[in-house]
Amino acid sequence: MDYLYVAKEIMDSYLTVSRNSVNALTLLIEVETIPKGTFFIKEKTKNEYDYFQFSGICRSYIVDHKGEEVTISFFQGKTVLTPNVARTFNNRSTLNFEALTDLKLGRFKAIGLVELMKEMPELRNFANAVLQQELILKSNKELQNASLTAKERLVLFRKQFQSLENLIPHHMIASYLGVTNVSLSRLRKELAEG
Repeated sequence: MDYLYVAKEIMDSYLTVSRNSVNALTLLIEVETIPKGTFFIKEKTKNEYDYFQFSGICRSYIVDHKGEEVTISFFQGKTVLTPNVARTFNNRSTLNFEALTDLKLGRFKAIGLVELMKEMPELRNFANAVLQQELILKSNKELQNASLTAKERLVLFRKQFQSLENLIPHHMIASYLGVTNVSLSRLRKELAEG
């Protein structure tokens, strides 16, 4: 895999950037393979990295006051994971991340990006575009949870995450949608019967 090309493709999906900016950022990247089932970012542990996801599927989640896992986001294909500044407090992660398939990640120190942003306005604009997209996704999810029925949320999930439903455990989807496993099963049956 040509990670320079994929990094540019990922960055361009947020904001078109020059090859010079991509080159500068990719010099910081360490590529790693994360096996399926690995918890590669853990809540309350130190994490000073930002991540490009080159391939695979992962999720972010928290553990609620009852000890139940609540899925916050899914990431599939070529994307940027939730930025460090949005998922850490005092350099400690506020979220858990789990590889749902084998992953290829590019990680780089968040401070390295901050330093590059001082010299390269284009990278600052890219980072701002990523944060803006993160905010929009979170806001939309909150609005959907408050205003849509469970069935409508499942239909929207299927549009946003095509084929994901057949690739990952359903209890993770149920927690993402804010329903029980039994409710999700019933909703799936209703939609199948049409």
